[in-house]
Amino acid sequence: MIYSTTYEEKELQKEGKQLILSVFPLVFMVFGILYGLVNHEIFSEGLMAILYSPTTLLTDFLKVGGVGAAFVNAALVGIFNIYLLRRFEMRINGLLIAAIFTVIGFSFFGKNILNIMPIYLGGYLYARRQGIAMKNIILIIMFSTALAPIVSEITFGGYFDRGFNYFMGIFIGTLIGFIIVPLSSHMLKFHDGYNLYNIGFTAGIVGTVFTSLLRNFKINITPVNILDTNQHMTIVIMLYLLFIYLIAMGYRINRNGFKEYKNILKYRGRTITDFTELVGYGITFINMGLMGILSISLVLLLGGIVNGPVIAAILTIVGFGAFGKHPKNCLPIVLGVLLGGFIFGYDFTSTGFIISILFSTTIAPIAGSFGPIIGVLAGILHLTIVTNVGVIHGGINLYNNGFAGGLVAGFLIPIIDAFKKGE
Repeated sequence: MIYSTTYEEKELQKEGKQLILSVFPLVFMVFGILYGLVNHEIFSEGLMAILYSPTTLLTDFLKVGGVGAAFVNAALVGIFNIYLLRRFEMRINGLLIAAIFTVIGFSFFGKNILNIMPIYLGGYLYARRQGIAMKNIILIIMFSTALAPIVSEITFGGYFDRGFNYFMGIFIGTLIGFIIVPLSSHMLKFHDGYNLYNIGFTAGIVGTVFTSLLRNFKINITPVNILDTNQHMTIVIMLYLLFIYLIAMGYRINRNGFKEYKNILKYRGRTITDFTELVGYGITFINMGLMGILSISLVLLLGGIVNGPVIAAILTIVGFGAFGKHPKNCLPIVLGVLLGGFIFGYDFTSTGFIISILFSTTIAPIAGSFGPIIGVLAGILHLTIVTNVGVIHGGINLYNNGFAGGLVAGFLIPIIDAFKKGE
């Protein structure tokens, strides 16, 4: 449903939008370098450790390479993807903003500047094969780097002889990039747009198929749990400041942004809900910043550690604050996961539970469309599924919650529709 809006905001050129997005990787780059120097981290060794890590779930780059190297890796991945936006003259819309923040976020665990490249190559070859412009599929390829760990696992997991391992890693990554585009459009039908992380669901299917094939060749990929357990308050403060920056930019673009913010809460969030089109960039940036502040505050309130996976979850929520998520439709899902955690006896401070809460907002459109009670039930169901599906794909799909969210939506929506028709 589209509501009438009266927002008035300053004209924002494409370069201005790109600059706002570029602030995050640039700040991360400066922060990473300074942190490494101040704390005497051996920067080159940390970055190499990240690049040569198998990177399957959960591999926290803050633990693997150190804080400085992890932030530089995220900055490199972010700058590369923003360069692609400029190269292909992409229009900065809500989904593109979500993609940029998601890719940067997951560069703290799972993605690095090395293992994403074969997937982009596969997307390029697919575009050439189909005779379409690369800019038409670049968004899907950005999200498809969810499967980047399979490139690292095949290359550095010790399954193949040195030299041949590089060929196999590049080959499989390229193959994934080649097939992911047609698959993603078909998978959308399964959850009918109620799972915002559609590529996460698609990647879960692809990852399951690849993992099953590899297991038949006696290559058994299993999830890991390498996590930083230190609370780095400098990271927390920096993230708060960046989210305040987004709110400030939103207010600068639209001086009535705070008064008109309630307009964004009217939308259910189901794909496609592009807030940049519906309420403008000013209110969208305010929503993104607010979602970031609420997310990190929730983590601290629960006693969680702001490590690599948690940073990824927070930045993903911020990104999708431009495309479907707002406090009203996310709250019931979060409450559902918390209730499920209480019922089933989860440790509320554990990283696994924390990221399940944050990433569960992928199914926020269910709460937005069917109300808070259904939203709470969906949150409980999401928790039960997401904690059990990782073993299926062996941890090579970074968007595990997107996979689980697709299953939740695909299971619940037909049942809800059936009862509605009965009424």
